[in-house]
Amino acid sequence: MRAIVTTTPPKLWDISPPVNPEAPVFPGDTPYSQAWTAQIGPGGPVNVSAITLSPHVGAHADAPLHYDPQGATVGHLPLEPYLGRCRVIHAWGFQGPGARHSDRLIRWPHLSHAIDETLPPRVLVRTYERAPIDRFDNALAAFAPETIERLADLGVQLVGIDTASIDPAASKTLDSHQAVRRRGLRVLENLVLDEVAEGDYELIALPLKLVTADASPVRAVLRELPPVQRPALALPAPEDPAFADTPFENSRPLEL
Repeated sequence: MRAIVTTTPPKLWDISPPVNPEAPVFPGDTPYSQAWTAQIGPGGPVNVSAITLSPHVGAHADAPLHYDPQGATVGHLPLEPYLGRCRVIHAWGFQGPGARHSDRLIRWPHLSHAIDETLPPRVLVRTYERAPIDRFDNALAAFAPETIERLADLGVQLVGIDTASIDPAASKTLDSHQAVRRRGLRVLENLVLDEVAEGDYELIALPLKLVTADASPVRAVLRELPPVQRPALALPAPEDPAFADTPFENSRPLEL
């Protein structure tokens, strides 16, 4: 009889905030709004809506055009950086009345505890205990540009953060965005990492193919990585001379 093998589906974490009229936007940016252009009723079989929003509402991917007048649009970017193994790192102490890091810049010592030779090419940083999904935070934490440079030196291709920007909200020079531009990294902002422990995951956060836009909303999720598969132990055949040298502990059957 054939054995039935059941597997548990890998766990998913939705790391995207809700998108609705209450979703916070950068001061002066276009919030989300929606109007019905058709509704189910007499003579109408479907609901159809029209939406207006900045592409920076909710979890989103910045395109180089956002910070470089000659940069690529989001619809022309390769998708590989937005899909694959990533590491979530917690960097605490930036928010609240007892904040320890007064300049609110993520520096290398905030990340170094989770950096090693196995670092994936995607790094997501959690700075909030609870992300503010209903208000804009003018005191948001951001990357120090030298942190971007060091991550790029280690082969990182994408950085993500649970705040509205990788630069301080009041910045006019956008030093970390410019570091990203120089080093060719991709950016995810406005993630929600409240329920995500430090560690490695599979990131799935594909931007829309908006061929003229400076950014795109993404439905960002993390997926649990499969367990490490250990290679099967190869034993010599009984007729092989090496079989006599194969150790068997206390004559127990070998578990394969």
